[in-house]
Amino acid sequence: MKIKAIVLSCLACSVSFISLGQNIQMPKEMIMTYSQQWKGERFPDGRPKVSDDLVRRLANISIEEAWGVMRGEGYESQFEGNWHIINPNKPLAGRVVTAQYMPMRPDVNTPIMEKGKSENRKGSSNSWPIDLLQENDVYVADGYGKIIDGTLIGDNLGNSIYAKSKTGIVFDAGIRDLEGLEAIDGFVGFVRGVDPSFIKNEMLTGINYPIRIGRATVMPGDLILGKKEGVIFIPAHLAEKVISTSEFIGMTDAFGHLRLKQGKYTPGQIDQKWTDDIKADFVKWADENPDKRPMSKAELAKILKDKNW
Repeated sequence: MKIKAIVLSCLACSVSFISLGQNIQMPKEMIMTYSQQWKGERFPDGRPKVSDDLVRRLANISIEEAWGVMRGEGYESQFEGNWHIINPNKPLAGRVVTAQYMPMRPDVNTPIMEKGKSENRKGSSNSWPIDLLQENDVYVADGYGKIIDGTLIGDNLGNSIYAKSKTGIVFDAGIRDLEGLEAIDGFVGFVRGVDPSFIKNEMLTGINYPIRIGRATVMPGDLILGKKEGVIFIPAHLAEKVISTSEFIGMTDAFGHLRLKQGKYTPGQIDQKWTDDIKADFVKWADENPDKRPMSKAELAKILKDKNW
């Protein structure tokens, strides 16, 4: 009951950890409570550690396929669109590190900065989440849509982010130094806008707490997939199902399109429940074209066994 009470109090007020004397980061026990459906490996801070292989595969699935699988699992508030995208021709895929910002209030910010100093955090608070990043992490920040004086990073911090994570950012906020950020090879960003101003009258109120990005609820350790349509956040415990199911849909689409072009089957045959002959043809095609099969043979066999098609 004590842990539950702390969790509820932190949901009600993201700065309550200051008065409780806890760290600026959400306590490990709370992260584990929120993500208790995840049964795999974790980072020392408690975040779920979805495998690098799944992160790599995530980049190749579509937003629509991922959204469809999650909606079927009851997760209907995980997508957000309408972004200014930095380097839009490269997908953004990784594990989420969250940060929450609020309008400056001196009596709240003072203990936050004092707590940061006691934890040996360096520089401005908007750089503190960067210090936590590891390869394949993505810095995701709720900056309440502020663009003017809400520029959370410029090209200096952008270079630091990419050096650590090899990914990019999702900011419900602004950025500055757009040309410098676009020049970082491989860096991808989803932001609300660009402005030459420095960050001003804003404070960091928590790292790795639950945050809201538009209409999406985001947890530390989620996977994030960003493409031209927007960004989607995938709970860690659904990552494998979302990715493998999406890959399977992509495979069946590729097979169906090929056979339609070849005239082997009619649209009615492909669009309806497949016959045993078409299923066998698909399995043979998948075996003969490993470059079209992003998953292992064992994973595909499991999907085929479980699928009612």
